[in-house]
Amino acid sequence: MRLRNVEAGDIEAYVRMRCDAGMMAELGGPLPREAVEERLRKDLRLVAEDSAWAKMIVPDGAADGEVAGAVMLWQAEEDGAVVSEIGWMVLPEYQGRGFAKAATRAVLDAAAQDGRWGEVHANPGVANGASNGICRTLGFRLLGERDVDFAGRILRTNHWVVTPGEHTGSGTE
Repeated sequence: MRLRNVEAGDIEAYVRMRCDAGMMAELGGPLPREAVEERLRKDLRLVAEDSAWAKMIVPDGAADGEVAGAVMLWQAEEDGAVVSEIGWMVLPEYQGRGFAKAATRAVLDAAAQDGRWGEVHANPGVANGASNGICRTLGFRLLGERDVDFAGRILRTNHWVVTPGEHTGSGTE
């Protein structure tokens, strides 16, 4: 597996991840395509500015343009302070193969080397066992449950935090 920056040609992968009811079940349901197209434009701009990392997960031996999912690291304002947050999505045919964990670990490793991100927060839905498991095995600390606004939807999440460089886990399962 390798990670690469998001590209304009990744629109169909973005649509598959964000417009599908199953993929978005823990995130309040599918988003409209127009919102996803805008999200891609925003991610491309943030990557070009180097103010966020939007990485596509490319499986070993993948065909040109094939991706397994994505992982993103960005900054957001929370209670008047700027915090770093990480999130990931893996397409159904690649789930359960360790891609999300390996990609998240790789981004945290890069964040530790980069040094600018500080503590990194993750907010998977309370019922999202796979993503909560990734947080647990990579050494995130559970701070508790909270409500988070995602795309105008209030979601009940587990609030995890980790300091890059202090995370654990092999990155593979």
